[in-house]
Amino acid sequence: MVFAINHPLVVFVGSFVAMCVAERAGAWWARRRPAEESDARETFNVVQGATLTLLGLIIGFSFSMAISRYDQRKNLEEAEANAIGTEYVRLDLLPTQDAARLRPMLVNYLEHRIAFYETTDRSKLPALTARKNELQSALWSAVSAPASQAPNPVVALAVAGMNDVLNAEGYTQAAWWNRIPAAAWMLMLLIALGCNFLVGMGSRKSTSALGVMLVLPLVVSISFMLIADIDSPRGGLIRVSPQNLHALQASLPHG
Repeated sequence: MVFAINHPLVVFVGSFVAMCVAERAGAWWARRRPAEESDARETFNVVQGATLTLLGLIIGFSFSMAISRYDQRKNLEEAEANAIGTEYVRLDLLPTQDAARLRPMLVNYLEHRIAFYETTDRSKLPALTARKNELQSALWSAVSAPASQAPNPVVALAVAGMNDVLNAEGYTQAAWWNRIPAAAWMLMLLIALGCNFLVGMGSRKSTSALGVMLVLPLVVSISFMLIADIDSPRGGLIRVSPQNLHALQASLPHG
């Protein structure tokens, strides 16, 4: 399930096939049942309409959840760029030798953060995580050494700025882990299958409705694919571009 959510095209194909099968199953079930009376048919139409409305609401809520998470990732990318840029300036508050040693390290860390955003190959994530931990440890050790030698409010600003840089990465990582739960995907798919089953039951024996019956699975599958695309930080076409980090890199002397 997690693999499918990370690949929107798989979500589209899998949900489309499953919903087409559900519709055909509903049509097969309807053909085996005797003709319904008008009252029963009217009740069925009410149930079908209510179920389709519920599906539309759930898709809308899920799309809103995906958009909010995408916006959060964008805002945190901007915050991370601001934190790194502010700390680069605050390094002037440190002794000259310490600032000269820290600036290339901070630029290297900036390049690593850009690589984190642009990497789509999940197999590279363990190496990126290990490298990130090394860079963060080195940055903190480099900034804490002069602070321990000369503990004063001016140097404390540089230390606080480095703390903001490290915290910004943690917030970003937490936002990338914050996805629509798999249980919500399963419930949404089950409701979609039920709706398609009811649509198949309502098609009766009409063969002219076969083409029309593909409309609901197609529309719902495209909606699922769009939600999965927005919700997947690396697997879809709609991803957060590190434009603020690139802009910061271009503005720095070492960029």
